[in-house]
Amino acid sequence: MKKYLLPKTGFFYKANMHCHTTLSDGKLTPQEIKEHYKNKGYSVVAFTDHDIFIPHPELKDDNFLPLNGFEVEINQENTENIHAAKTCHICFVALNENITEQPMWNPEYLFGNAPKNAKLVKYNANEPFFKRPYGSQTISKMMHIGKQKGFFVTYNHPVWSLENYGDYINYTGMDAVEILNYSCARIGLTDSVTVYDDLLRAGNKIYALATDDCHTEPDIGGGFIVIKAEALTYSAVASALKNGNFYASSGPEIKELYFENNTLYYKCSEALSVTFTTDVRWADAHTAKTDLVTEGHFEVPDCCNYFRLTVTDSHGKQAHSNAYFTKDL
Repeated sequence: MKKYLLPKTGFFYKANMHCHTTLSDGKLTPQEIKEHYKNKGYSVVAFTDHDIFIPHPELKDDNFLPLNGFEVEINQENTENIHAAKTCHICFVALNENITEQPMWNPEYLFGNAPKNAKLVKYNANEPFFKRPYGSQTISKMMHIGKQKGFFVTYNHPVWSLENYGDYINYTGMDAVEILNYSCARIGLTDSVTVYDDLLRAGNKIYALATDDCHTEPDIGGGFIVIKAEALTYSAVASALKNGNFYASSGPEIKELYFENNTLYYKCSEALSVTFTTDVRWADAHTAKTDLVTEGHFEVPDCCNYFRLTVTDSHGKQAHSNAYFTKDL
């Protein structure tokens, strides 16, 4: 039976899941963020200012949907050289627009412009301030709390954060990991899909994100996801995120993706190559010869637990599908 991995029906919406504004440490106002992204063809932006959860319903229009979120940092203490200290950054994006209260609140971690905007944050004043000592126990606890409170939880830029396999392999509770963070890539700190495969091989059924982590205008447009949803509404987009109905990209398109008779079929924009990756030593590729690649299929072996697709265009830009686990198909 044919199973569409990207839904057969619905519309594609270009989205950025990670950005910062003048409310925390960004250089652009929320309104300016909206204008820049709309001009580049985006329909969805998650506003994830550092440590302050401030929804932006005023930015919504018929062609633009703001998602409500915030980012936290769990920092390793290193008084000798702060730039050598490890850190873990996590974004929490609300899956329901009626969520207005920030979990795990603690004003002592605010920096940049966030302290003067703390008055805009709603939180449970009866709960003690949430402490963030660096370590897998704290990080996993925060990820799980975020999910329990109705947020889409993303693990951000592990390379920039100086985290390695021994750190992130112990984290549980995330929904997705950034395989491309454009603001980090612009300065040479390129996040690798290796982290994604490490987490997948450990049994984590999570998704792949490409984001801008926008702080200033040059950060805009380098990494994004394309969401397939029934409509440009908060509930439809949130459902698509939760179900993994999207792919990550820095340029190429994945137009169709379905599974039938142990075979993965795809259609994409013009590509130099399309590669097929699994959790075992079974891989394949379609490489352009006289004509660029735009469609094809790969046999899915019984020996693999998951597979994913990577599309590379003539500029070296890539699109990555989410991983699909064979037991779920």
